[in-house]
Amino acid sequence: MGAVRARRCLEYLLGFYFLSHIPITLFLDLQGLLPRELYPDQVRNLLKWYSAEFKDSLMEHRPVWFTSFLFCELLFQLPFFPVAAYAFLKGSCRWIRTPAIIYSVHCMTTLIPILASFLFDDFSKTSHFKGHGPHTLRERLTLISIYAPYLLIPLILLLFMLRNPYYNHEDKRKKK
Repeated sequence: MGAVRARRCLEYLLGFYFLSHIPITLFLDLQGLLPRELYPDQVRNLLKWYSAEFKDSLMEHRPVWFTSFLFCELLFQLPFFPVAAYAFLKGSCRWIRTPAIIYSVHCMTTLIPILASFLFDDFSKTSHFKGHGPHTLRERLTLISIYAPYLLIPLILLLFMLRNPYYNHEDKRKKK
């Protein structure tokens, strides 16, 4: 009984993660790709405030490699979010295993260069960022802490899909 309860708790956490990711993607992340006219001033100002307050130069200046990640988020991740939210909030949907594994690996792969950029880029000298970006260790760690859940939760998801006996169980059907 405890294993089932623990599985359901993690499924709820994952369901809310995917549900919360929908507005974040639509209202913040995709501002770099979609026409400016789609967003009211308040939403554009929210992104400007966030970029300035947390010195997130990737969201403000969007280098090409980062824009390619946003494009993948639009095409592949955004359609997956409501499906995953449904599957995990409903619970016991074994069919989500393979798509969840694909999502988690893709998401973690995109986060590695983002986090590396925050850690190692010299934003004062990079012409693309025009001197904007985190300069102190505290600013860098703050940005990393904002992005870290998008690495850690997909890692938890991957381990959950690979290690949980419920999702890792293969149907053994008799062949005729």
